[in-house]
Amino acid sequence: MNQLPPFPSCPSCNSEYTYPDGDMYVCPECAHEWNLNSQTADDERIIKDSNGAILNDGDTVTVIKDLKIKGSSSVIKVGTKVKNIRLTDGLDGHDINCKIAGFGMMVLKSKVVKKV
Repeated sequence: MNQLPPFPSCPSCNSEYTYPDGDMYVCPECAHEWNLNSQTADDERIIKDSNGAILNDGDTVTVIKDLKIKGSSSVIKVGTKVKNIRLTDGLDGHDINCKIAGFGMMVLKSKVVKKV
């Protein structure tokens, strides 16, 4: 019986279920992709929007679904434009810091926005 060589654990979530895809490795649990050959100590995490477009600091995005605001009866409506986002390593997938007009500072998940 042929046994596959052990693949490296995911640097993002430490999952052991990674697999190679061409010259990249992919984690099926958190969708993190990385290349072992070009990985450095200060390797940045790639954050993608709901459509798979790579987000960068300073981008403008729009909200793709109504978002209830915790502790308030207000709602951020679909199509709300958010300018000058800042990417972070937030908790529970909240990886975008931004300021939304009429609401103030917010923390959003990248899966509820799309790049403009």
